[in-house]
Amino acid sequence: MRVIVGCEFTQIVTAAFRAKGHEAYSCDILPTEGNPDWHFQDDIFKVLEREKFDLGIFHPPCTYLSYAAMRVWNEPGRCKKRLEALDFFRRLWEAPIKKICIENPRGCASPTIAKYTQEIQPYFFGEDHMKTIWLWLKNLPKLVHYEDDTLFGEKTHVEKPEPSFIGKDGRAEYFHYGKNQKDRSRFFSGISEAMAEQWG
Repeated sequence: MRVIVGCEFTQIVTAAFRAKGHEAYSCDILPTEGNPDWHFQDDIFKVLEREKFDLGIFHPPCTYLSYAAMRVWNEPGRCKKRLEALDFFRRLWEAPIKKICIENPRGCASPTIAKYTQEIQPYFFGEDHMKTIWLWLKNLPKLVHYEDDTLFGEKTHVEKPEPSFIGKDGRAEYFHYGKNQKDRSRFFSGISEAMAEQWG
């Protein structure tokens, strides 16, 4: 397949599909940390206008969509930015590609644009991380994972990670890679490999 991974500078997902023999490319306005020959440093919509793909996997920015930012939900200017972020999400969902996956944390894109299809955790796929991830899937099956060995497949889960700390409100908090936005945007290799294995 010809695969585009939008809003990805790390090439974590791209490399997983490449390893399975697919013609996969990343796209981001940032330069890639991986192989520049597999990267479009450009606006994703300009790339989609001139290139054809069989599968699109997209990681739209979640800053103004995620429920994690509810404490600043009503600050001046955020409503306009949230609407712009929702429109960006919508354009990806309506991209002229038969098979589409959009990945994001819990947020207002569901059900505003479309109801999410599947909720997963990195530890479902062997990663020692806790981060609720929603997948919006178009013409793709849900990712299969197993808590224990079954007749159908081997266990993919690892133990649920312990929280990094307990917040003042008593809620368990988890850190994913780092505190800055660029580090937090890195996707998980275990989920990426499952995508390439099951959708490729």
